[in-house]
Amino acid sequence: MNQPAVQALFNQIAPHYDSLNHWLSWGQHQIWKRMVIGWVDPQPGQIGVDLCCGTGDLTRLLAAKIGSTGQVWGIDFSEPMLRVAQRRSAHLPIRWYTGDVQQLPFADQSVDGVTMGYGLRNVSDRHQCLREIWRVLRPAGRGAILDFHQPSDPWLRAWQAWYLQQVVVPVAANLGLAAEYQYLWASLQTFPAGAQQVQWAEACGFHACHYPIANGLMGVLVLHRP
Repeated sequence: MNQPAVQALFNQIAPHYDSLNHWLSWGQHQIWKRMVIGWVDPQPGQIGVDLCCGTGDLTRLLAAKIGSTGQVWGIDFSEPMLRVAQRRSAHLPIRWYTGDVQQLPFADQSVDGVTMGYGLRNVSDRHQCLREIWRVLRPAGRGAILDFHQPSDPWLRAWQAWYLQQVVVPVAANLGLAAEYQYLWASLQTFPAGAQQVQWAEACGFHACHYPIANGLMGVLVLHRP
């Protein structure tokens, strides 16, 4: 699916995105997002950026750690997603930006920490996205990228396929979003395993590790800029 089609998909699902994520992950996505924040370890007064921020879950967690003395940005290409994020975060000093995470609006080495949740899988040029994260991070800056992961255990892989195709899509279909959520399974088929993600990151210059979580159904790519 090309980038304009992916953008249109996320525009369509924006009103239901949070409730579906919560229900379909049994609320566990909030735990995984807090793990992402732990790996980045943002400090008061720093500059943090949440890429493909969607409705702003990770952005708000960043803002809670960085506080009013720093600055937090949420960036997404979907304006409907950002409108939901703004409504839910009006009390926080977060700046929202509609844009492409492959061309970030920041100077070289100007950002302390970067987060991304369920975004890298949907970017048309994943290498370029990682190069941009490298460019904007300061030396000793950290990043963490949460996304779906294909587990190595064949039984878990089979369960993941069954759950996405037989539970997620039918639930989404009740909201008229079957086609949109069928994309999730298709996108996972082209998303590389953790070892390949680490190779990509190291080619950009990062020290990188990939941590499977949730029995390998999810994974976090952790980046450190020397």
